[in-house]
Formats: sequence, structure tokens, C-alpha cells
Amino acid sequence: MVFSVKGFFKLRENNTNIQTELLAGLTTFMTMVYIVFVNPAILSSAGIPFDQVFMATVISAVVGTLMMGLFANYPIAIAPGMGLNAYFASVVATQGISYQVVLGAVFLAGIIFLLLSFTKLREVLIQSIPASLKYGITAGIGLFIAFVGLRNSGLIIPNSANIIGLGNITDPMIVLTIVGLFITLILYVLNIKGALFFGMLLTAIIALFTGQLNFEGIVSSPPTPVFFDMDITGVFTNGLYTVIIAFLLVTLFDTTGTMIGVAEQAGYMKDGKMPRAKQALLADATATTVGSMFGTSPSTAYIESTSGVGAGGRTGLTSIVVAVLFGVSIFFTPIISAVANVPAITAPVLIIVGSFMMQGLAKINWKSFDEAFPAFIVILLMPLTSSIATGISVGFITYPILKLVSGKGKEVHWILYVFAVIFIIQMIFFPMS
Repeated sequence: MVFSVKGFFKLRENNTNIQTELLAGLTTFMTMVYIVFVNPAILSSAGIPFDQVFMATVISAVVGTLMMGLFANYPIAIAPGMGLNAYFASVVATQGISYQVVLGAVFLAGIIFLLLSFTKLREVLIQSIPASLKYGITAGIGLFIAFVGLRNSGLIIPNSANIIGLGNITDPMIVLTIVGLFITLILYVLNIKGALFFGMLLTAIIALFTGQLNFEGIVSSPPTPVFFDMDITGVFTNGLYTVIIAFLLVTLFDTTGTMIGVAEQAGYMKDGKMPRAKQALLADATATTVGSMFGTSPSTAYIESTSGVGAGGRTGLTSIVVAVLFGVSIFFTPIISAVANVPAITAPVLIIVGSFMMQGLAKINWKSFDEAFPAFIVILLMPLTSSIATGISVGFITYPILKLVSGKGKEVHWILYVFAVIFIIQMIFFPMS
């Protein structure tokens, strides 16, 4: 059986082994498990019962991540996306419609995704993105994920004078974050296998002894899932066409950008192409569709997957581990909730992984302004707007414009001009915030 696992996932060809993949899967799961509590908290404000969203979140994560591992053989995890859930809640609040109607819009967007995934459009899109933008997307995601770690831990906080500022470094959570960061850095510099995971484990042990990590139980019975609690007819009677388009555009480019970033870090991008892109994109489209049927917002590839890649994950076995852990998590919600409520345990990994993703910056031609500035604006806006999609949108708008006015318009793939127009319209008439 061990031999068949190695052969199926091509572990030897990808210079990895079962132990590394298991640790990578654990690492990815630990850094993104917060979604099973954060997503229900956000969507319950839109009226969806907390337990329903909890189960829908797990189901969509398991379905999408299993498909990613089995059919695409990538170490990329999928789950309901942050930002998209907030947009979902805002549609319910601002338009005065039921959550069932908005779930219908998510379902229709998922169906369109599935249809697009059977075409070459999304693959062509990946291939059409210029190298400078791809490196910019990867670096932007890196800064974004590091920013998330810094913000969650309290190391940076809102500041009226400078927008953001340094938090109180004497705060126990921040102290634990700094200690955990240096523990993980030392383990990594010493070339300890699974350094990121063991860094989290040691930080959790310290938190246990300092009283910052408290368990109120171990095992609990999972809630009963609710199926097809949606109103598709209401989508048309309320004219939610722009909502469907918004879900489509943001999920499309959020997922595409994240996949490129993870694939670039893992060394999968070959001549600007992503092997098995269709299978990978089909996984997130299926997760979105299935998730909507159980009661959650659209799913997307998770930037936290980079933490697993940073821990050595290179194949779909990493994703299988993540999917299994998500499935098992419904029985261990007290433990998961306790760990998720101590951001200092996962923040150091997010910060370190962010640094890993800066490598591609050396490959950008900074002397060519029409190549450098679009990459720069992508990198800048992703963390500052807390939106991968916004960074990609502005990058897609500026790149063809600068090329066109500099007399290099023919170097730009026609699809970039199309999406530049789409993004301009989207940002003006139905922005995500």
C-alpha cells in the first residue's frame, strides 16, 4: 500500500516522501482551520444558522481539497473564501433579501464556474498572464499572508496617524508570537524537517503552560447538515445578476492568482503554464457549487497552502491529509476552537511563509517600467486592501494600458485587454467593498 501511495502521487518524482507530505498537510490545516469558525461567525450575521454554515464549510473544504489532491495532485487546499463571505453578508444586509436568495446566486455562479472549467478559458488565462504579473501576484500573496499573521497576532494594529502601527509588545499574545516566531526560525535555519509544524507545536505547548491555550473538552457530536436551503427563483425576481458576476470575477481571479502563487513557490510553473490546470480549477468550482447547496459562500484556493509547501509539501497527498483533517475536525471542535482562538500559534508560520514568496521579485525586470509598475501595484494593493482579487484587478488594468501607450501593445495577449475592460466596469459599478 505504501508503494501504491508513492506511485499514485508521484512522490519520488517530486522529491518528497510520505512523512514530509503528512507534516505539510498538518501545517496547512493548522494555518487555515480558523475558517471553520470564522466563516460561520460571518455568515450567521446574514441569518444562516451557525451550525449549518459550520457543516457547509467543512463539506466544501473536504470536497474541493480531495478533488485537488486526487485529480490535480497539487498541495493546494480549498475552502470558503474570506472576503467573499463578507460580501455575501453585505448583500443580504444592503439589499434586504434572504440568505436563501444569495445562496441561489452562489449556486448559479458555481454552475457557471463548472461550465467554464470544462473549457480552455481559465487555462488560457493562466498562460496569458505575463511573467512579471505572475511574480507580482506571488509576492503580493506573500505580503498579504504575512500581513494576516501580523494582524491576527496583534503585532500590528490600526493607527489613526499612520493607518497601521506596532502593537503593544508586552502583551502576552504578542510575546508568545515573537517567541514562536524565533523558535520556528531557528528550527528552519537548522534544517529541521517539518520545522514549521514543529514550531507551531512547541508554541502551542508554551501557550498551554502559560494559560493562553485552554481546552473545554475534546470530542463533540457534529451538527446535522442542511441540504439545498436556497431560493434560485429569487435570484431572477430580485435581479441579482451583478451579484453573480461579482462572485464569478472575484472567485475566478482570487483562485487563479492563489494557484499561480502556490504553484510558482512549489516549482510547478513551466514556461508560464500550470500543468493539470483544468483539474485544479474544476476542484474549486465543484467546491463552490457543493458548498452553496449546504449553505456557504463561494470557495477558493487558500493562500495558507503556501505554509504546507514551505514545510515541503509537493503533491496531492498533502491535500488529502488536509481534507481528512477537515473531515475529522467535526468531531473535535473543542480542540480546534481552542487552537484557532490563539493566533500566536499560527501567525509565525504565516509570517515566515510570506518571506518564502518574495523570491520571484528578483526575476522581475525592474528597469522596464511598463513591466515593473503593474507588478509593484499588485504587490502593494493585496495587503493594503486585504484582497487578492483587487490587486490582480488593478494589475490587469495597468499592464495593458502601459504596454499600449509605450508602443508594445502587440506583446499583450488579447484576453488581458478584455479583462482590463471587465475589471474597470466591475470596480466602478459593483465593487466588492
